[in-house]
Amino acid sequence: MTGQRVTVEAPARLHFGMLDLRGERGRRFGGLGAAVPSPSISLEARRDSAFSAEGPDAERALEFARRFAQFHGLVDGCDLRIHRAIPPHAGLGSGTQLALSVGRALAELYQLDPAPAGLAVAMGRGRRSAIGTWIFEHGGLVVEGGRRPGSSALAPLIARVPMPDQWRCIIAVPEGQPGLSGEAEAAAFERLPLPEEREVERVAHVVLMQLLPALVDHDLLAFGSALTEIQEVTGAWFGPAQGGAFARGNPGELVRRLREWGAAGVGQSSWGPAVYGIVEGSGASADLARRARQLLGDRGLVVETGFANHGARVVTLPQD
Repeated sequence: MTGQRVTVEAPARLHFGMLDLRGERGRRFGGLGAAVPSPSISLEARRDSAFSAEGPDAERALEFARRFAQFHGLVDGCDLRIHRAIPPHAGLGSGTQLALSVGRALAELYQLDPAPAGLAVAMGRGRRSAIGTWIFEHGGLVVEGGRRPGSSALAPLIARVPMPDQWRCIIAVPEGQPGLSGEAEAAAFERLPLPEEREVERVAHVVLMQLLPALVDHDLLAFGSALTEIQEVTGAWFGPAQGGAFARGNPGELVRRLREWGAAGVGQSSWGPAVYGIVEGSGASADLARRARQLLGDRGLVVETGFANHGARVVTLPQD
């Protein structure tokens, strides 16, 4: 047995929208999103003869560890300690980030390839969206290019741009129905009607000619306007499955309020219920967070944070 222990810290991901639900030009899905340092995952792993785990989301972490071991034909197991977890089924990428964190820890312990594409395949992630995988690796804002029909390869990373240090983000997660995941999510995608081609083209144009240039220029107003437009268009694509452009319940009201309170860009992350508002400067973000907490009271979580321009941080240490 090795005497090493591995620690992994991974950021949450905000999903800003998909690019193409039609797939008539050779690839389907695609999308964009950004990394945030809070909430985040923090775990520690040691090689062991059996599998064990404790801490928040321990059962899911244990399932991922066993899946990784089975994929690679490992005889031994690991002992996992999850110190911090991302709220599950909230639209913040908890499943992918936990799976990749566990996979990366075991790859280090057993001296296997830690490349993100291989980890995603081993863990069964990235079947539709690769945003979480590329955020786990790189942080910042990422754009991925979608899946080819009949291919099991991870969607390629086509852009990665750092987020400005002065931009801040308020994430609000109201209590209520969790976002779709697993089989329910897969079934929802099968039932969704195809969007109009002109809408798909519009989203691609806004991403390429408005959102990304605004990000490079550090122009928050232009970036926020483009992001909000993308959210409105793509949110409507998912309306039949979630009851409108935003999830049923509080998310739509929260998005509207965040915009009224001065957020330059607003939206819902993935299926929600997490929503976000982006502002510039700590003063503006503190004020926005205060308003959101007053609105939610004890019926939800509000996080005031910046963006993470780094992926997962992995450290290998001697056994205590």
